Amino acid sequence: MTTPSIRLFITSPLRHGLAAQGSEAQAHYLANVMRRGAGDEVLLFNGTDGEWRACITELTRKKVTFEAITQTRPQAPEPDTWLCFALLKRTKTDLVVEKATELGVARIQPVITARTQADHVNLDRLRAIAIEAAEQCERLAVPEILPPKTLAQLIADWPAGRTLFVADERRTAPLLRQTCAPSALLIGPEGGFTDAELVSIGAHHHVTRVSLGSHILRAETAAIAGLALLIATGPHQE
Repeated sequence: MTTPSIRLFITSPLRHGLAAQGSEAQAHYLANVMRRGAGDEVLLFNGTDGEWRACITELTRKKVTFEAITQTRPQAPEPDTWLCFALLKRTKTDLVVEKATELGVARIQPVITARTQADHVNLDRLRAIAIEAAEQCERLAVPEILPPKTLAQLIADWPAGRTLFVADERRTAPLLRQTCAPSALLIGPEGGFTDAELVSIGAHHHVTRVSLGSHILRAETAAIAGLALLIATGPHQE
């Protein structure tokens, strides 16, 4: 049987024979963009129940209902890795969210520093970008995207037991390596952290300075390259 070409993220539970509700936007996409109708099949995932082949049972202009048929992939463990990055201009922030999702990050935390290029984000837009990236790259989960925090708040609230790797723009630290332990990568703004911020970061006992290679990278490149080194260079299960 041919695998359906359309893959969608939904919030409903997925079980054999269980009806699952899609969104109004998905109804519009299926009916008007992809020209699908009742009886056509799609792939569905919700971040907890794996991936399922499902049949469209009802499709109108504003409503779509599916029936789960069979599980095509079980839910698999993913890296417990977060990305914390100083906010960038809109298009660069969008790029970071998209690529971080593709690389498998579990949580995305925008950070406001003294030299950030923005101080707010449209969380709904960023979540939509993450969902679309997960759908297209065949990932089974969508990362959590949190509202921006100041760097001081991030450091003060940092959880015990999670290493915070901080990209060292001076390139004097050891190269970042893949880890299976709970971790996060902090990327600073264009122009780097201020001296006061570096002192605050360095004083925290969960912080480890790391290098991302021999070249100075733009912030969006550093986020992508750092995640590739941290979670895409080896197995993630014990």
